Order: sequence, then C-alpha cells, then structure tokens
Amino acid sequence: MSAEVIVAHAPGRVNLIGDHTDYAEGLVLPMAIDLGTTVTGRREGDRVVLASGTEPEAAIVDLDVADPAAASPAWARYVAGVVAELRPGTGLTGTVATTLPVGAGLSSSAALEVAVALALGFDGEPLALAQLAQAAEQRASGVPCGIMDQLASAAGVAGAALLIDCRSLDVTPVPLPDDVEVRVVHSGQERQLAGSEYAERRAAVEAAAARLGPLRDHDDPGVADRLDDPVLQRRARHVIAENARVRSVVRSLAAGDLDAVGAAMAASHASLRDDFEVSTPVLDALVERLVATPGVIGARLTGAGFGGCVVALTRPGALDEGWLVRPAAGASVTVGG
Repeated sequence: MSAEVIVAHAPGRVNLIGDHTDYAEGLVLPMAIDLGTTVTGRREGDRVVLASGTEPEAAIVDLDVADPAAASPAWARYVAGVVAELRPGTGLTGTVATTLPVGAGLSSSAALEVAVALALGFDGEPLALAQLAQAAEQRASGVPCGIMDQLASAAGVAGAALLIDCRSLDVTPVPLPDDVEVRVVHSGQERQLAGSEYAERRAAVEAAAARLGPLRDHDDPGVADRLDDPVLQRRARHVIAENARVRSVVRSLAAGDLDAVGAAMAASHASLRDDFEVSTPVLDALVERLVATPGVIGARLTGAGFGGCVVALTRPGALDEGWLVRPAAGASVTVGG
C-alpha cells in the first residue's frame, strides 16, 4: 500500500470553431481552459472509490469491471470506462473536485476521464492519454465521440488554442491575442449527448463520406449537391465548410483580423443551426443577443449542440456574464508524501 498522495488535474475545454468535424478526420480549434477537475487520492486496494463534493453517491468500481455502462451512479460510468481501458494493478481511494459545470458542453466528462487515468498511474504521451480517455467515454456513454475533448484536455497549451488535425492527430498551438477575452455563457438548456441525436448525425456524416469520399478531402461545400438525399447534403455541406472555417480562423488570428474571426463564428453557428440542425431556439436567441452587444467580436454554440453553452470572443470587459475562461496548460499529475 502506498502512502503517497496523488493529485491529478485535467482542464475542461471550449471549442472556438470546428464542431462535428473531429469524427470526420477534420479540423478543430479548441482550447483547454482554466476550469477543470482534480482527483486526489492514494493508490491502494482492489477497487476505485471516489467521492465527489457535487455528487450524492460515490463512484465505486472494481478493477475487473466488465461493463462500464452499467455502473451506478451515472457519473461512475466514466470512472469505470477508464478502469476498463487502463486495467490498473492497484485501486485508488480519494476525492473528485471540479470547477466545471456539468452538462454545459465544456467537457466535464473528458476532464474526469483524463484526471482519473493519471491518478491511476497512466504514464505516456498526451495523445495516448487522450485515446484511452476517448475509448473510456465511448464505453461509458455509448456515444461515438471524436477525440477533440480528450486531446484538448491532455495537450493544452497556456495562452493558445489548439489546431487539431483529427486525421494525423497533429496538434499545433495557435496563440490568442492579448486584447481579447473568451466568455462561455450557458443557454440554460442542459446538454445530454447520450439521449440526443449525436449518433444519428455521425452516421449521416459517415454515409455521406461513403458516397463522396472523405469529406476532409473536399474544399468546395457544393460537392454535397452530388448526394441525392437532402439530409446528407446538409450534413456534408456543414462538415466541408466548417473545415474551411477553421483554417480561415487560424489565418485570421495570425493576421490580427478579428472581424474575419467574428464572421467565421457567425457562419459556423448558422451552419450548425441550418445544415447540421443541432442548435435550439434558446441557443439561437442567446447568440443573437450576444452578437448585438458592443465589444462582442463573434459568438456561436460550442460543443455538440442540443443545448449547453455559447462561446463568445470579445473585447476586454464587453461581457460580464457566464465564465471568463483563459487558455490553459494540459493535464498534469503530482505525487507527494
């Protein structure tokens, strides 16, 4: 039994642009944020026992757990998913603390998975950590998620967003200007991907790619018109155009052209609303209100949609609602006496 105290921290993430592209080998531009989840404990025993200050029931998971999706309470499924993927030789007794709102689209589940993996002894590169946590999420929730959330949490860079190529899995830091703020504002609609149409959207994208070839390889959204199914047309058009918008935002940030960044964010939201159909009237109204606020450069829904949050890029002090988030470093672990 080890007396050492393990402290593992993993940040949440907000996606500036590039949604529903990660599972299509596309481009995304998230950033790890200075809100996150911390697991503190000691490695001991033959099961994982974690208490949370925000959950009434502890997560108790045997090391030989067979079906993470059956774990109870619900949040224990993510812990169980990590245990099932990592198969540690020793358990963990400890606590979970988080500053992330649950169900807001800021990757609270990914942060929990990454922190639990580190606390249980994962030792490897950020990409391998993200891949393990992605597999854990899929086993826990049944949602066929991409790798963006986990990789942003594992590989975050202070002061920068991350251009992630979801085909090569290359990560390129994209510094954010000092004279902008990133605000995340909750719509009031809690997001539940496991009960949403997320899987249907992914299936539609894959069906479109089966007919057109990888959507990542197309530059012209008009290629979607080759499809005879209007739903698949819309889904493919969004993915192709969204990849182009990610590239344009990276160029515009480097050039200091914030007006162009705002225009791309507006186009992204419209595409998620009209072509991908994952926005809601509440999200639309919030985006419209924020964009009309002086000093707001751009705003769009962030994450998978179906509720959750809006991200806004603003001049300093333009908004005083929601969470002011800053680009943060990726996950870390410390071991002490």
